[in-house]
Amino acid sequence: MCSLEKRDNLWILTITGDDQNRLNPTLIDSLLSTLTNLSSQSTPGSVLITTAKGKFFSNGFDLLWARAAGSKSAAAVRLQSMVDSLKPVAAAMISLPMPTIAAINGHASAAGLLLAMCHDYVTMRSDRGVLYMPEVDLGLPLPDYFSAVMKEKIKTPAVLRDVLLAGVKIKGKEAVEMGIVDSAHDSVESTIEAAVRLGEELAQKKWVGKVYAEIRKSLYPDACKVLGLTPISLISKM
Repeated sequence: MCSLEKRDNLWILTITGDDQNRLNPTLIDSLLSTLTNLSSQSTPGSVLITTAKGKFFSNGFDLLWARAAGSKSAAAVRLQSMVDSLKPVAAAMISLPMPTIAAINGHASAAGLLLAMCHDYVTMRSDRGVLYMPEVDLGLPLPDYFSAVMKEKIKTPAVLRDVLLAGVKIKGKEAVEMGIVDSAHDSVESTIEAAVRLGEELAQKKWVGKVYAEIRKSLYPDACKVLGLTPISLISKM
């Protein structure tokens, strides 16, 4: 599950799943419902900060739940259902009418890394935790919207290659040097504090959420196309 707390103009979304915050159907549904409700409550100056409880931001899809189906074919059906159901979550994040910040408190792996990369800004702890896209190691294909988002967010070809084709595990300071995250910090507390400071700075701008969302979408046209997001003209509403 996840929780949502409002602090002035900041909305703090906290992932509270199992010990690894694995993305199972219950957590995915909770995320989508929360983001949908949050979108309708956006006001000028609203900012979202996403973090998680425990040592993991998210360890990706709940493969144990998928394998519990029994046969390989049944497990594949469960995994595909999670891939399909997370896609609207990514779309909701990319189209959310407010700035977004991921405060990565620990490991962000596979779908967990994808979720973090859907945010506008990323802070990360450097004392513990890695970024890791393990599909190449697991022998699993990469969903099309994963590739689209990662290509839009990681502009250095060698870094994109290492993340997606080499399955490198990247720590906080390395991630900053690679341009994947914005800042690295010595503890989970300082990571969240940095996200809050940034959020407060962004909130002071009092940007109009719908305009912000449309500008964001224009930055990532390929990802938006795969996610089924289309531009909305706001000129007629001015």
